[in-house]
This record gives sequence, structure tokens and C-alpha cells, in this order.
Amino acid sequence: MADIKIDSKLFQERISHFISAWKADKRSGDALFGGVSSIVILMGKVDEEPEFYKNNAMHFWLLGYEFPTTLMLFTLDTLYIITTQKKAKYLDQIKGGRFPVEVLVRGKDNAENEKTFIKIADMIKAAGNKVGVLTKDTSKGPFIDEWKKIFAERCKGVEEVDIALALSAGAFSIKDETELRAMRTSSKACVALLTPYFLDEMSSILDQDKKISHASLADKVMNKLEDEKFWKTVELPNRGKLPSDFDPEQLDWILGPIVQSGGKFDLKWQTDSDDEPLHPGIIIAAMGLRYKSYCSQIARTFMVDPNKSQESNYRVLLAVHNLILKEIRDGVVVKDVYNKAYNLIKTKKPELEKHFLKNVGYGIGLESKDSTLILSAKNTRTLKDGMTLCIVTGFSDIPNPDPQGKKDKVYSLVLTDTIRVTTGEPVVFTGEAPSDMDATSFFFKDEEEAQPTPKKEKKDPRVGAVATRNITSTRLRSERNTAPDEDAEKRRREHQKELAAKKQKEGLLKYADATAGQNGVEVKKFKRFESYKRDNQLPPKVRDMGIVIDQKNNTIVLPIMGRPVPFHINTIKNASKSDEGEWSFLRINFLSPGQGVGRKDDQPFEDASAHFVRSLTFRSTDGDRYAEIANQISNLKREAVKREQEKKDLEDVVEQDKLIEIRNRRPAVLDNVYIRPALEGKRVPGKVEIHQNGIRYQSPLSTTQRVDVLFSNIRHLFFQPCQNEMIVIIHLHLKDPILFGKKKTKDVQFYREAIDIQFDETGNRKRKYRYGDEDEFEAEQEERRRKAELDRLFKSFAEKIAEAGRNEGIEVDMPIRDLGFNGVPNRSNVVIYPTTECLIQITEPPFLVITLEDVEWAHLERVQFGLKNFDLVFVFKDFTRPVVHINTIPVESLEDVKEFLDSSDIPFSEGPLNLNWSVIMKTVTANPHQFFLDGGWGFLQNDSDASDASEEEEDEDSAFEISESELEAASESSEEDSDYEDASEEESDAPPSEDDEGESWDELERKARKRDRESGLDDDDRGGKKRRR
Repeated sequence: MADIKIDSKLFQERISHFISAWKADKRSGDALFGGVSSIVILMGKVDEEPEFYKNNAMHFWLLGYEFPTTLMLFTLDTLYIITTQKKAKYLDQIKGGRFPVEVLVRGKDNAENEKTFIKIADMIKAAGNKVGVLTKDTSKGPFIDEWKKIFAERCKGVEEVDIALALSAGAFSIKDETELRAMRTSSKACVALLTPYFLDEMSSILDQDKKISHASLADKVMNKLEDEKFWKTVELPNRGKLPSDFDPEQLDWILGPIVQSGGKFDLKWQTDSDDEPLHPGIIIAAMGLRYKSYCSQIARTFMVDPNKSQESNYRVLLAVHNLILKEIRDGVVVKDVYNKAYNLIKTKKPELEKHFLKNVGYGIGLESKDSTLILSAKNTRTLKDGMTLCIVTGFSDIPNPDPQGKKDKVYSLVLTDTIRVTTGEPVVFTGEAPSDMDATSFFFKDEEEAQPTPKKEKKDPRVGAVATRNITSTRLRSERNTAPDEDAEKRRREHQKELAAKKQKEGLLKYADATAGQNGVEVKKFKRFESYKRDNQLPPKVRDMGIVIDQKNNTIVLPIMGRPVPFHINTIKNASKSDEGEWSFLRINFLSPGQGVGRKDDQPFEDASAHFVRSLTFRSTDGDRYAEIANQISNLKREAVKREQEKKDLEDVVEQDKLIEIRNRRPAVLDNVYIRPALEGKRVPGKVEIHQNGIRYQSPLSTTQRVDVLFSNIRHLFFQPCQNEMIVIIHLHLKDPILFGKKKTKDVQFYREAIDIQFDETGNRKRKYRYGDEDEFEAEQEERRRKAELDRLFKSFAEKIAEAGRNEGIEVDMPIRDLGFNGVPNRSNVVIYPTTECLIQITEPPFLVITLEDVEWAHLERVQFGLKNFDLVFVFKDFTRPVVHINTIPVESLEDVKEFLDSSDIPFSEGPLNLNWSVIMKTVTANPHQFFLDGGWGFLQNDSDASDASEEEEDEDSAFEISESELEAASESSEEDSDYEDASEEESDAPPSEDDEGESWDELERKARKRDRESGLDDDDRGGKKRRR
């Protein structure tokens, strides 16, 4: 202990934190500390293989070292320590701080030692009638015995209270950044020993069919702890390295390593690895390390030639483990996590209930197992941000329905990870060690390898891999009458009324407690900007009392009343320079409330009585200088606005976790594909790989030109065959946007051109011997064959992606071509296809993907007699999301669109005019509660109902008829956005008579000749007159 250095600053921080928690508990009712007035922590002699409990954890937490044969007495105002003379010298380092520390020295004089103990006992008695102790403390030795004797004699009326829970909650459980860094390093070391080292050793042994005992394999792993070369060169599964300041001397074992197989499994890790040989079947490896006093654990189950039952049970284990990880967050009660995991097992596989472990983990840190933080069905502790847990998900002693031998009759499955609790999803410190089926399954039997993958249930050929719940046999246009079915229309109207009523009820319920100005809409606040924190940060040029442009701090410093006054660029609206005679004027306008210049510049009133400077004007004879200043301010303002816009655009971009690559086998690859949006540089085809937790597109130009998409971020997976298309597509629609260079995107697409433009069919030798269309017919057949092969290849790869991401609920969806319709979602006219869950256009960028469950309402615009096209508008449940327009849909598709919307349970309405949706949505988002109180989307239905009623009245009361030529003329004029107001005013309610019909061309010609004769002109004169003109 010659070089012991105690961090006195850290000691003061931690003891102050602990005493503050103690005092806070006293004020709130002594729920945690049990009303104790003092706390005693004892340390006896240290064993050769020390166990780590809360007493030595307290030493490590406060001092960084363990001090044997030492007593600590905590009171609310002082820490008393009894120890030997040698240790007392080191403890002098923590004296003189904010929290007082008094060290009492033990010597060889028994009488003096007894007096020291009596003094401590009297202090306990004086502090109060309750003292906190660790009731499960197993400390031994003469020092402990002597103290217990004095305490029993001197403190007969003092009640001993167990403060294990208080120490966990007030000191150990919530880690600071230093502690978390040590735990991360410890976890990385565990991962390095398990994968790649143990995994490679085990694979080699099984592959070469060697015989080795569990203990021998465990010893190999244990000896690696002393191998400095291994720690310097080891590469983690994601090609990561251990920290640069990693010190292997600080590592120590706390668990195992333990290797189990052959039907004998102990998931409590109470027995060491035995001398039984490693059995190829279910193999469990578990280990735990301590780094700088902080522990971490990891365990994985490896399956060699598993049967279907074992694979199925492992999938359930994975699902339960992932559910536990998703449920753990700040504020969650421990028992709720266990109960949700248990309920999932009851739902998925009830027969596994009795094999499920009694808890799903425990707290870990300075202690290898915090007994007060067991994740069981009875623990009512609340998880907090900063806690670290060891999650253990397992099934023990499951009977094997298809055993290959005596050692395969029962097996166990387990997954262990060390994690950190956060306010969102937890950080999995050991997550780099893969746990999915592909990474943990090994197949060595040729029969198993030769087995083809089971064929999936054959589905509707119109749909492919998607479900057909929304598709009926009467949805195709070819199966319907061209005239609308009155019964179907009546049924649809009734269904729409039900949907509208349901939507209105949901809206009132959802926004029942809402008030104006809230409901998820960002309320504008008066923004404040800080250019400088101190006066000495101002640029030196301000001493000249001139106008200074500080580009670095985005600030303009203006001289006002003899003082330099800084203005942040975001407070300035614009600057302009003007000339009057010999003087030049520089006018700087500021942003202030009440200007009424538009929504972008609108500022909220923070204080209605405050005064604002609208502008400042300076004059000078140096016009060039002012022109330069105005130009610099404009450029600075432009850059600031650009930065703000970029920041706003990237607000919803979420940084993905790292892609975990597959190491033990070659990943599934789709080669020679292009990606959209395109990467920077030359357009060349790359390859797509399926890894453990996502897919990767790799460009051949550079290893840095790659795109990773995690399964957890994929919302929809589409496969579009090259039928009637030039390309075959696999399209990913993401939950959160990702960055492509400097741009964000929510859609990533992989495609290959179905028609090879460079394919040359003219150089074939057979051509000279063939005549007619034989060669063209053969080329067409070859093209059809190539398209079919492309469809098969891409569809198979899409299904592999869905299979790899099944834990995230990914399924392949395909466009239903028979229900497609033309429209203009952006600028070009494209075909839009429904799928099971979406409405998509993924052939031309920009892509359109509308998830039907996100849609609140659909509205059909420009639906009126005589128009050839109509528009479709989708309003989303998230009212802050802009509405989506699909324009210029042919009126022939009107019934099909209505039927599709109705069958998808989307309420819709229709109207004759285009509506101003920006104004409508601004009204809705301003106060959704009031909007639904006023009838919600009923105002759209009222318009469509009124138009329907008026049309019916006109049909009954009017005998108006229109010829085909007039109808064509009217439709053409409508396409040119002509106005119908004048025409509607000229319409009459009375039926037209025959006298009112227009005159024929012959009659008009006769009248013209008669007028010519009366004026004395004949045909020849008129002709000559025209020629003279």
C-alpha cells in the first residue's frame, strides 16, 4: 500500500451526496434510512478470495481502496474512522475538507483500544436510539469480535436497523460518469473474451471434433486475462478496440469463466466448470470481470445443430430479452418489468412458464450482485437514470422432444447483458456480443445443410408476400360495372357515417383536456441570444468606437452613446445604405414584436409594457465603408438563416446504433445494385449485405462510401417487381430519417435495371441463317426470362431481410397493381399503387409512401360534373405534419379510389373546390379540442352532402340537357381553369322551348345575303372589295 493516493475531491463529493440523501430522507419521513441517527460500517480481515458486499463497496466508493480491520461511524455531521497507525497515515489525505473526518488510531495497547471503541459506542448512543448496520455482514476477526462485545455492553437500548437498501439507493446504484466509464471498459473486456476468443476456440474444437473438458476450456479463457499481447491486439465484433488507456492489470475475475453443456446446467452460476467433456448441443458460456472495482457480466447460449423446438424456444428467449430491454427506463417499477416479461411468455409459449427464472437480473457495479435490486415480481424499487443492471433472461431444464442422446434430454437457455438505465432505451454495454440466431447457431451436419428452406404458405399471386386481409374478389375494375352500384354506394355512405362518428368521438376523447396554444404545437417564445459572456471577450477594434462586424461570434458591435453595444445577428432584420448629398446613411433594422411583417419574423410579446428598438441609423461621409458594412451584415444574416434552417431540418434525424456485422459466416449479399438517393461521386453499382441488426450498402469506390440501415429503424419493406417497369426495386421506408451526406431521407431504395441497354443482339452468328421475326421473338423471350429471374432474386432477398428483422416486425409488402391509379403527387404523372398497409409510388423520386394507419381523413377535391380529373388530399393524425396532395387523378378512377379508402377504414369527404389547407390546419393545430367541439371534420362532409342534395334536386326539377359538343367544350374550358360563375348565372330554372334554339348555318347565310342585297352589294363586289383591301 505504498503508493496509495486517495482522491480527496471525489471523496468529499460522494460523502456530501450520501449525507444529503440521508438528510432528505429524514425530512420526507425516514422511508429509506429507517430513522437511523448513525451508521456503522465494519471491515474485518480480508480472505484470500474476497467476497464483495456493501461494506467493502462503501470503502471502494468513498476511498477507492479497501481498508481491512477498519470501523467507520457516519453521523449527520462527522465521519469517524478507527484503523491502524499505518492506514491512518493514508487517511490523512481526506482530512480538512468540507465534511469533517476524524481518524482514531488503534495500537497494541488493549486498554487504549477498548477506550476507543467505548468512545464510538457513546457517540452512537448520543446520536439517537437507532443505528444503521449491515445485518448480513459476514466480517470476521478479533477486531470485529471486540467491537461487538463493547457495542452489546454500552448500547443496550439502541435498535439496529438494516441500511443495505439505503446504501444502494443513496450511494451505489446511480453511477457517475467515472463509474460508468469503468463499467463500459469492463463490459468491453467481457465481450473480447467471449467473442471473438471463446467463440473461435469453441468453433475450432467442434469443427475438428476434438475432446476437451469444460474446465480445460474455461482455463484457456481464464489464462487470457494475463496475456497483454491479446489485450493490445484484440478486435471487438464491430471492429472496435478497447480504450487507449485500458490497463489489463486492473482486471480481475468475479464470475467463472463458466462453460456448461451436456444436459447439466446451473443458471445461478453456483458451480464451477466441471471435468465433463464439451458436448455439441446446447453450450452456455458465462463470465464476469471487475475493472477498477466495477463489475460486469455476460452470458450467451450457443446452439450446435439445434432442432426446430430449440430454435423456437430460443426465439421466445430473444423476444423476452428484447422486451425487458425496451421496458427498462427511468421511473419504471422493477416488478412491472418482470410481470410484462412473464405475460409475454404466457401469451407466446405457456409451456415455458415453469422454466422461466424467478428474476430477470439484478443491480451491478461495485457489488457483483446488489441484493436490494433484484428484478423480481415482488420488488417495488423504482429504476433511476444512471443505474447499471445485469439482465439475465433464461429458461432452465427444458425437456427436449427430439433428443439425439442421453445428454440432450434437457437443456437450458440464457442471455446475460450489462446495461445502463436511461430516460429512453437502455445502453447495452455488452451489446457488441451478438445474440441473434444467426450468430449463435452452428450447423455441422451435412444432412441439415442439404435441407431446403421450408416453403412459406402460398399466397394470392396478385399480392405476393403480403397479407390479403384488405383485398376482396370484387375490388378489381374489370369485375365491376362501369356505372356505380346503388346498393354499394348506399352501403359505403353508411360505413362512412360510422367512420366519421368514430373519428369525431376519438378526437373529443384524445383532446379532452387540451387548451388553446398547446396540444403538441410549439408555443413561440421570445428568443434570447448571447454574444459575449464577459467584457474582455469583445474584439479589440471596439476601442476605435466604430462599427465592428465580429464574424466569429455572429455579432455586430455598434457605438451608442460612446459605448460599444453588441447585437447578435439573429436580432437584426436587415441593413441598408443610402446617400443624401455628401452624407451616407446606414440603417440597421431589428426584429421586434408587433411588426406584422409575416409569420417568419413574427416575435411573441414577452412583456407588453417593454420598449423595443426598431432601427438605428448612422451617418458618415465614407459611403464605401457603409456599403461594405451593409454587405457584410447581409452575408452574415444569410449564413445565420442558413444554419438555422439546416439545424431545423436535422432536428428529427436520429443517430442510429452501430451495425453489428456477422463474423462467423458470410452474410447474405445482393450484388450489382444501385442505391437511391445516390451517393456522391461516380454512379456505380454496389452490394447490399444483411448483418445481425441491419443491412449495409457498400460502394466499390471506397470503404467509407456505405449506408447502414438498422432493422429497428425500418417501418416498411417493399418489393416491386419489374412487371411493366424498367427497374426491379427493394424499398425501405424508415421510422426516423437518416443522413445521406448532408441531406436527410426517410426512404432508401435498392434497384437494378431490368433491361440491359448494353445488350447487343446484332452480332449473333445465327442471325444470317434466320429470317423473319425468329430472332426478335427469341430476344423477347430472353428479356422475359431475365425479368423473371430478377424478380425471383430480389423477392428472395427481400424475404431474407424480413426474416432477419422479424423481431422488429418487418414484413415484405408488395404493390397491388390491379388497384393502381394515375396521379401527380409531386410534378410528374405517375402510377400510385395501394399495398396492404400503405399507398406508394416508389418508381420515380421523390418517393411517396403514405402509411394508412397514420391517416386521419381523406378529402376528394374538384369532384364535379364535367371535370375530367379530381384531387386527393390526406390529413394525418399528427396535425403538425403537412397534408399530402395527389393531384390530377382521372375521374375514371373515382369509384376505385372511394372503394379503396372505404375498405381501408379511412373516412373521406368530397367537394367541388380546392381548399386552403394551410389555413385549415393552422386552425386545427391552434386548438384541436375546440375544433372537435365544433364538429371536427364534419364541415367537409356537410359540403359534400349539400352538393349531393343539390344535384338530386336539379335532377328532379330540371329538364336541362346538354349536347356532347357542348359537354366537350365545357370540359376543355374547365381544364384551362375557366370560371363557371357567369355560366351559372345565365342558367334558367324554366325548361327551354324550341323557339329559343340556336339558328342553323344555312339560316345565318341566307340572312347575310339578304343584308348584302339591301346594301347594294353582290357576291362579286364583296369579293373584289376584299381583294382590294
